[in-house]
Amino acid sequence: MNFRTFLRHLREGAKSVFRNGWMSVASITSIVVSLFILGVFMLLVMNVNALADKADSNVQINTYLNLNVDEKLRETVKGEIEAMPEVSAIKFVSKEEGMKELEESLGSEWVEGFSEADQNPLPDAFEVSVIEPTTVGFVADKITALNEKYAEEPILRVKYGEGTVETLFKITKTVRNIGFIFVAGLGLMSMFLISNTIRVTILARRREIGIMKLVGATNNFIRWPFFVEGAMIGLLGSIITVTLLFIGYNRLYAASQTDLTLAQSLIPLGDLWLLLGTIIVALGIVIGIWGSTMSIRKFLKV
Repeated sequence: MNFRTFLRHLREGAKSVFRNGWMSVASITSIVVSLFILGVFMLLVMNVNALADKADSNVQINTYLNLNVDEKLRETVKGEIEAMPEVSAIKFVSKEEGMKELEESLGSEWVEGFSEADQNPLPDAFEVSVIEPTTVGFVADKITALNEKYAEEPILRVKYGEGTVETLFKITKTVRNIGFIFVAGLGLMSMFLISNTIRVTILARRREIGIMKLVGATNNFIRWPFFVEGAMIGLLGSIITVTLLFIGYNRLYAASQTDLTLAQSLIPLGDLWLLLGTIIVALGIVIGIWGSTMSIRKFLKV
């Protein structure tokens, strides 16, 4: 195909979009409605997954030191924990800092009389974060094993919400899987709905295709304008969809800023617009092309 022929196909495809006015509007509307519903669920799934990731990342191991552990042993143990390949960070929390945090959460009246250094019953502690949240139980066991290495008596007590954490991981995994299956299924439904609408528009032009075949036009010569037309319809529909989705989501995000919980739950538009916009536009173009080429195929067998 030479460049002039390619330009001709582009011109004819663009003309067809406007020449077939209401049929093109029906196809574009079908794309907008289907992709909008799909986009809403994609936004929902993306936000739910972000919440699940945040819940996973907040899982940490609290390691409490016995009161008789001296500074040298404490630093040795800290070095051992830091050297574990699964550990991403470790923070030392002195008993004074622990008491201050307790006072802030419960109120000064509940800890009155314990804030003095010699009256403070809290132990020094390490807050250990891991690279992969699902390894938290394994890392907790490795930290507990340090008791056997450095002392006959246990020097560490490890807590990470055993049982609860494993349940949390199962729930977040299930949520992600359900979300993926739901979006994939809705995407397939959208493809068939849109392609069927485009097929109806091409069905109405079967006489035009038949005449072109009878006067000697090749299959590719006939197919290309429809290919371009489907791509343009898909592009227009997806751009309208992305615009509506972003306007609606941006307003929702702006309204959520008055609620601290919602503000921390929703993903900012700037963090998802490129990924979501690319997926929606690409899907719209692919569906438009696929619907046109699949629909015209049987009419080329004249």
